[in-house]
Amino acid sequence: MKKGICIFLLGVLSFMTFAGCSADKKTGSEAEEPKEVKLVVWGAEEDTELMNQIIQSFEAEYQGQADFQISFEVQGESQCKDALIGGLEEGADVFTFADDQLNALAAAGALDPIENADEIKRKNLSSAVEAASVGSDLYAYPLTADNGYFLYYNKQYITEEQVQTLDGILEAASANGRVFTMDWSSAWYVYSFFGNTGLTVGLNDDGITNYCTWNQADGDIRGVDVAQAMLQIAGSPGFENRTDEGFLSGVRDGSVIAGISGVWNAVAVAEEWGENAGAVKLPTYTCNGAQVQMASFSGCKLIGVNAYSKHPKWAAKLAEWITNEENQRLRFEMRGQGPSNITVADSEEVQKSPAIAALLEQSEYSQLQRVGGKFWDPVSKFAGNMAAGNPSGQSLQEQLDEMAEGVSAR
Repeated sequence: MKKGICIFLLGVLSFMTFAGCSADKKTGSEAEEPKEVKLVVWGAEEDTELMNQIIQSFEAEYQGQADFQISFEVQGESQCKDALIGGLEEGADVFTFADDQLNALAAAGALDPIENADEIKRKNLSSAVEAASVGSDLYAYPLTADNGYFLYYNKQYITEEQVQTLDGILEAASANGRVFTMDWSSAWYVYSFFGNTGLTVGLNDDGITNYCTWNQADGDIRGVDVAQAMLQIAGSPGFENRTDEGFLSGVRDGSVIAGISGVWNAVAVAEEWGENAGAVKLPTYTCNGAQVQMASFSGCKLIGVNAYSKHPKWAAKLAEWITNEENQRLRFEMRGQGPSNITVADSEEVQKSPAIAALLEQSEYSQLQRVGGKFWDPVSKFAGNMAAGNPSGQSLQEQLDEMAEGVSAR
């Protein structure tokens, strides 16, 4: 009888233990995998078709693990930081942004360090990993390694020799009644004239404010030398100050035969110019009697996960999915954007891309973009005056001083 009671009690205890484990397991599963997962993804308007395709493949991959409600919303990558910090809890769960916004997003608590950082680092180019890191911590997923610019030119009008110098390009454009374009309303492009002159700009140790010596009044190349060179260029009938959109419209209507832009226009330019489409590093320009190689800012596009997401694990999975090898290859095929993934970057099709080759050629003269928010407006104002031919007649040194003071403001 006692033996029977013991067996009965052991059976009850075993059942209770099993039931308890099952209950615990169920609770844990529900916490990790909610039945309904709502995620919002932000990205560029041009990426709408691509991102919706990637989202659909993600939902198919994880079908049955959750009831996904994932939506894509257009949000400019350059304004992502401001839109997100303005309301973190209401912001997107996953978002695309330019790498120069990383420090501010991390400082604002919008991003947390990535858990499987070593795995992500192994798969991506070191330059992209650096752009996605604060110190030694990876805070975002590298997406592209092509956020820079170079020269597009039409081989029908410009020879390989002429394309080496801005003087040659302007001469060819003028002779053919057409123009070379560059966007001087954007300080991002205006950096080209100052970057290889010994005049400097960058972030102070606080990571927020800038230093700027573009107004330097001594040395081999002074600020006024650059300003005078810009005025000389602006006065050429072969030059027009146009935005990126203006460049592309000019390519389409035939008025533009050369211009400075990035890989995002590679497909459109190739469609218009066909076998005459050329892409090379930026040219040299005449400054103080010498030929100075035009510089460029470089950078990467990154994918971030909002630290305030209600579904952080799924958001992280989606971010990793968007940036994986297969989808970076798809991004290159659909959008012509240069991958940060090492395997895709080394692939034959990427290596054969004229735009990517030009970007790699220009990389020798590029600098990772690291400037604070006060950089943009003063430089754009100064360059706008140069593009217009300095209509006010104000001293160039005074304008340079005002620009440097604005860039360095605290």
